[in-house]
Order: sequence, then structure tokens, then C-alpha cells
Amino acid sequence: MERKFIGAGLLAGLVAGIVSFTFARIFIEPQVAKAIDFEESQSRAEEAVAHTAGHDHGEVEVFSRTIQENVGAGVGTVVFALAMGAFFAVAFTVLWAYVGRRWPSTDPLAVVGVLGLLGFVAAFGVPFFVYPANPPAVGASDTIGARSGTFLTITLVSVIAMIVAVVVALQLRDRLGGLGGAAVAGFGYLVVIAAAKALLPEFHEVPAGFPAAVVGDFRVYAIANQVVLWAVLTLVFAATISAIGRRTVSSAGNLVAGAR
Repeated sequence: MERKFIGAGLLAGLVAGIVSFTFARIFIEPQVAKAIDFEESQSRAEEAVAHTAGHDHGEVEVFSRTIQENVGAGVGTVVFALAMGAFFAVAFTVLWAYVGRRWPSTDPLAVVGVLGLLGFVAAFGVPFFVYPANPPAVGASDTIGARSGTFLTITLVSVIAMIVAVVVALQLRDRLGGLGGAAVAGFGYLVVIAAAKALLPEFHEVPAGFPAAVVGDFRVYAIANQVVLWAVLTLVFAATISAIGRRTVSSAGNLVAGAR
């Protein structure tokens, strides 16, 4: 059954990746293009000044924008979604093994729904709140490593803290009830995130004159894109394991009928 869950996760990730890339290609890519146009206009102005001063530094574009926005973005989005689908399947397998044994009347599809919501919050929502996404052309090149490292750090802290929070909530369920256990675990999760946010550095690198509407639209569509990805991932995974469950029950019924 675990292999079937992993297969369901990979299928859900593949579908979610394709849908997410399509959404990004339609809505996010135009905002990226506007940001790049702004960056190029700034670069042309700087190059003109450098050329006048006798310092000409040309750059060679390794991959064209067409390759980047289609092949590069498409492959990256699908690979990311496949990884999320695999992790989702593993998390569901572990969680359902505990919940299904402890509380047999629990609907597995409800567990899938809660897992999808918690995954979205931990893997995207909180890291995005701490470090809102900016278009690729925004930000100083010499801080890329620092920004990437801090974003990865808050993401890992968020995911690990969420896992601990779920464990705590399940342990407190019999004592405090489902709502009470979730409230205590949720408060602990928020404390950890607040502490991490206070310790991590801040970055304010939107250049002067950069269109605020482009940044705003990019962030809105980035959130919407992740909502689409996690919603499709959750729904497809739920539908797949539901079909697996029906086939398992049907097979068991046929075996019983044959024995008779």
C-alpha cells in the first residue's frame, strides 16, 4: 500500500506541476518580463555611462528568455511539484498509519485535506510571509547567496516546527480534545516562527523607481500559483487514494466470494 501512496503522490505532483506551470506562464511571466525590462533599461543607462568613461563590460546571455521561460521554468516547476508530491505521500503514509490505528473512524480524505493545508502553510505560506517573493530582476546580485540561505532556513524551520506541532496536537487530542490540542500546538508553532524571524536578517532591496504595481502583482500571482499547486496536489492525491481504496475493497470482496 505504501508504494501505491507514493505512486499517487507522484501522479498528483505531476498534474499539479503542469497546472502550476501553465498558470505561471499565463499570469506570472508577464510580471517577470516587466521586471526584466526595468532591469535592462537600468543596465543600458549604466553601460552608457561606463562606455563614456571608457569601461565597456558586455555580458553574454547563456540561455535565451524563450528557453528560460518555457523549458527552464517548466522543468523546474514540474520537478519541484514531483518532489512535493513524494513528500506529501510519505507524510500521509506516516500520519495515516498513526491516526488510522488510533482513531479508526477517521476519514482518510479528511487527513489528506488537513495535510494539504498544513503543507501549504509550512512550506510556502509562512516563508513567504517572512520573505515575500520579488521578481527575478529585483535584489542586489551580491546578496543572492544570503537571501537564498535565509529563505531556505526559515522554510526548514517552518516545516520542522509544523511536524512537531502535528505530533504535539495528536498527543494532546485525548487530553484536551482535537481543538484544544491544535490550539496549543499552533501557538507553539507561531512562537518558534516568531523567534526565527527575529533572529534572521531582513532584506529590503527593491530599487528606487521600480514599479510598485509590478511587485504587488507578482506577489499576488505567486501566492495564487502556490494555492493552485497545493490545491491540485491535494485533490488529485485524494481522488487517487480514494480509487485505490475502492479497488482494494472490491478485490477483498471478490476474494471472499471466491472462497465461498
